[in-house]
Amino acid sequence: KMLFYLTTLSLSRFLTEEPPVVTEGDTDTQKRTAVDAWNHSDFLCRNYILNSLDDVLYGVYCSVKTAKELWNSLEKKYKTEDAGVKKFVVGKFLDYKMVDAKSVMSQVQEIQIIIHDLLAEGMKINESFQVAAIIEKLPQMWRDFKNYLKHKRKEMTLEELIVRLRIEEDSRTSDAKTHKKAMEAEAKENLTESSNAQKRKRSFNEKKRGTAKKFKGTCYNCGKPNHMAKDCRLPKKDKSQNRGQANVVQDRSVPIDLSEIDLSAVVFEANLVDNPREWWVDTGATSHICSEKGMFSSYTAVSDRKLYMGNSTTSDVVGIGNVVLKMTSGKEVNLKNVLHVPDIRKNLVSGSLLSKAGFRLVFESDKFVLTKGGMFVGKGYQHNGLFKLNVMNVIRPEAKNKINNSSYLIEISNLWHERLGHVNFNTLQRLANLNVLPAFKRNPQEKCEICVETKLAKAPFHSVTRSTKPLELIHTDVCDLKLVQTRGGKRYFITFIDDCTRYCYVYLLRSKDEAIEAFTKYKNEVENQLTSKIKMIRSDRGGEYVAPFEEFCSNSGIIHQTTAPYSPQSNGVAERKNRTLKEMMNALLTNSGLPQNLWGEAILTANHILNKIPHKGKNETPYELWKGRKPSYKYLKVWGCLAKVEIPKPKQVKIGPKTIDCVFIGYALNSSAYRFLVHKSEISDISEGTILESRNAVFFEYKFPCKEKKESSTKSAYEITIESSETNDEPRRSKRARIEKSFGPEFLTYILDDEPQTIQEALSNPEAPFWKEAIQDEIDSIMHNHTWELTDLPPGCKPLGCKWILKRKYKEDGSIDKYKARLVAKGFRQKEGYDFFDTYSPVTRITSIRVLIAIAALHELEIHQMDVKTAFLNGELEEEIYMEQPEGFVIPGQEKKVCKLVKSLYGLKQAPKQWHEKFDSTMKSNGFKINECDKCVYIKGTSTSFIIICIYVDDMLIMGNNHKLIIDTKEMLRKHFETKDLGLCDIILGIKISRTPDGIILSQTHYIEKVIQRFSTLMSRPARTPMDLGVHLAKNRGEPVSQLEYARVIGSLMFLTNCTRPDLAHTVNKLSRFTSNPSKDHWKALTRVLGYLRYTSNYGLIYTKYPAVLEGYCDANWISDTKDSKSTSGYVFTIGGGAVSWKSSKQTCIARSTMESKLIALDKA
Repeated sequence: KMLFYLTTLSLSRFLTEEPPVVTEGDTDTQKRTAVDAWNHSDFLCRNYILNSLDDVLYGVYCSVKTAKELWNSLEKKYKTEDAGVKKFVVGKFLDYKMVDAKSVMSQVQEIQIIIHDLLAEGMKINESFQVAAIIEKLPQMWRDFKNYLKHKRKEMTLEELIVRLRIEEDSRTSDAKTHKKAMEAEAKENLTESSNAQKRKRSFNEKKRGTAKKFKGTCYNCGKPNHMAKDCRLPKKDKSQNRGQANVVQDRSVPIDLSEIDLSAVVFEANLVDNPREWWVDTGATSHICSEKGMFSSYTAVSDRKLYMGNSTTSDVVGIGNVVLKMTSGKEVNLKNVLHVPDIRKNLVSGSLLSKAGFRLVFESDKFVLTKGGMFVGKGYQHNGLFKLNVMNVIRPEAKNKINNSSYLIEISNLWHERLGHVNFNTLQRLANLNVLPAFKRNPQEKCEICVETKLAKAPFHSVTRSTKPLELIHTDVCDLKLVQTRGGKRYFITFIDDCTRYCYVYLLRSKDEAIEAFTKYKNEVENQLTSKIKMIRSDRGGEYVAPFEEFCSNSGIIHQTTAPYSPQSNGVAERKNRTLKEMMNALLTNSGLPQNLWGEAILTANHILNKIPHKGKNETPYELWKGRKPSYKYLKVWGCLAKVEIPKPKQVKIGPKTIDCVFIGYALNSSAYRFLVHKSEISDISEGTILESRNAVFFEYKFPCKEKKESSTKSAYEITIESSETNDEPRRSKRARIEKSFGPEFLTYILDDEPQTIQEALSNPEAPFWKEAIQDEIDSIMHNHTWELTDLPPGCKPLGCKWILKRKYKEDGSIDKYKARLVAKGFRQKEGYDFFDTYSPVTRITSIRVLIAIAALHELEIHQMDVKTAFLNGELEEEIYMEQPEGFVIPGQEKKVCKLVKSLYGLKQAPKQWHEKFDSTMKSNGFKINECDKCVYIKGTSTSFIIICIYVDDMLIMGNNHKLIIDTKEMLRKHFETKDLGLCDIILGIKISRTPDGIILSQTHYIEKVIQRFSTLMSRPARTPMDLGVHLAKNRGEPVSQLEYARVIGSLMFLTNCTRPDLAHTVNKLSRFTSNPSKDHWKALTRVLGYLRYTSNYGLIYTKYPAVLEGYCDANWISDTKDSKSTSGYVFTIGGGAVSWKSSKQTCIARSTMESKLIALDKA
């Protein structure tokens, strides 16, 4: 469009022409005139392009000098982003399918738009192909017409096809309308004939009976008087069927003609006796129905009322009243005029009455969601054909003395309470009375847990007379939060409160010396805004308010009042404001789960909210008194909630998401934008943790991603010792018996013996001398490394606890190698953003170890092994962390002192990262280079020799072709770390390494024996293959058989499969699919694997010198699982005849042929 527009203005040539050049000494007037004209036209061309850009892009490209440079820059930028458009459009065309629910003509137009996009991308599509494609994509109900079009001999053009489709669709629409009218007329005629037949029959019977005495009893069929069941006009009861029941309420005192009842409003009730406390939603019920009297919050007994079912049976209605349901979302729904029917089998909520009350019910495949006014109220799930409402409990009369007068009570006060930073409910009520917030009612006995946790009040002092004009008196105070810094290094905040309006300004400070700078900024702004001068300022006697501050006030003609010594009440306005701000800040941080280093954002948000809250002494807000207009509350959001924020346009991509997940952290200063903390981002230029401002966002005010993350991260169990003084801070150990369901280290079944859990237990068993030596050795290493220094605990800090972890180390033959004691800090009590930040640390992959051993076999390299003693103690800490003195080594006379950690310790969250950074910097400084594929593999070489180091936490493999170079490397490592030289490598990560004349063998014989010993009760006879291919395994539809034990066996086999046994990969992968619900057939297949292990316990991987190439093989089994029609892929790569990488797994997509499944397997390999 822009090129066309520039062409019409005769400016398009400036997009390709170079500017004319005139030498400095050239005095030709015509040339200079031509240059000036060219520059003017180029300026116009550049201006037209810039004016068509977005504001953000305008700021990026406005400095470009010529139109040509600008055009080339834009073309270069967006040409790269269009690289994937062709594939996207082709995929869109291939995946498009017409459906019967939409108009065919509208779908044809959508296909034409896609074809137009394909043509625009330079692809050639002839008209015959377009016609055939549209015919092929016609929906299912058009299959006959599609066959007719496909077998036409005469070729159609696209226009002819569209005309035929339009005619056919119009004809079908007309036929449908005609058929509908005919059906309605037929139904009406049948109804009339039936009615006339009944009248004729009744007339004939009356004539036949003559003057017979009229029946005065009640009909057993319908319950109406003056006729018998045999003469009843309604359908007869069928006692053998009692499934569908239509519930209709009738008052006996008022006769009702049943022929006029709206039988469409029915309630389906399953013929089962259900839980009387469950509630079911029925869209056809005409009333709410309850079976228990105890559920009613208000109740009135009634008589002479009946509930009529769909099969004409009746039940007595004995009462009517209100029932209050407490939803799982925390909202309360008050059902009015609920019928008490003791005989009903299910408690029913009428969907039609909910709709009339303004609720919206959204039904999906197996669930429904209940909302009102866009706010989530509750949900339910389908069960046996009905929808059960998720109800927490029913609020009894004794628990709720007063019920809201409205038909349905939804507690919206809690939402506004959170949006306004947990302000007190009396203030909310005043805002509602001023018609600023929607009206609501609240139980005064309900309390907000966050407010109770974060707010504590003393009795107030008597108030004094207030100023009558703004800026007559300003209250100020500095609040100290130096224990926690903001992201910008701020430790304090200072407040300035106008006494007349109570409008407050807050500034964040790095040090108290910045108080005078903040006051200068405040004074300049407010005096300019209000065209008035500050008369007086009141503060305490803090050091920040003396000397320079007093001098500044004196020079500005401002009276500086100070409080009497030890009388903070004299500056009560500022003190109270600080307290209110900190309470709201704590509530915001606690409710959101955000780290404490964001207290600055929380304080600024709290002040922004409080300025819009009416003060106790007035019905007007500080904002209104200060600025002269009423504040708006529509834009307020719950602090810390999830927000989907639009990606800035210069960083948007055409294919992919248009938003990033952020956390709302405040309101932009002097702007209508919001402030966000990036939570998750797939954009390379926008990293997680970045703060950005934007007004284009969608908020999810009931989701708190940081709080959910924190809750999920604390769910793992820890082995801790709880002391009486710390019971409120450490996880509570449940007294109730619980089934342990851990899928972690239990599966690595090296050690079957119990190990001591405490020092007392270790020193009281026969192995006490060995444990004592190990414990002393650990303490000696810690003290030698200067890990901590004893000091007094600073005020406001709480030290971490610590614990001894005692383990036995085993040799490859299963005998005990050594006793290991490790002092571990209780890092689970650390707080992110306060005493730790990043925690990630890489470890080498088992595949890398196998590849390196295969290379060692090819080149006959020496393989040595070293262990870094107390590796994590070498990392240097950047944070200030305090820990209690370890048990058994508390220094007498200094029991109250704590350990200030100088270096990292096992158990700290940042310990692995700090150790890896220390080792990495040491290796780089000694000439080693990092492998690009595995960051834990280091290489150093010369023209004739080389050496490779592979590290897994603190275990190192050192291999090279020069023995002297290996010795020198070991010596270098000893200088930097306390290491143990293990000589030639014989075991790594539980894998035995054996050298033979033919090569190197990796095996896990000892581990297999431990597995067989542990699961000996499950063992079957030895088998020669891991799986019987003739047995088909399917999902278990019944109860699981020993699910936990099955999971343990699978976990043990998985470790074996991942290390040295590729022959088990397919079998273990297949059996692991049934871990959640195993059956007897699955157990039979699993015991066969254990039998195969017994038969092949000495199997392993052999790496030789030949072939000295990397070979790869892959294959796929098409539709290996007939239930979901998915195939199974497998691949293996070998070096020197031994496998180094392998995998067997089910494919994630459905392959339509054998070839396609093999291509998918090839891609994965």
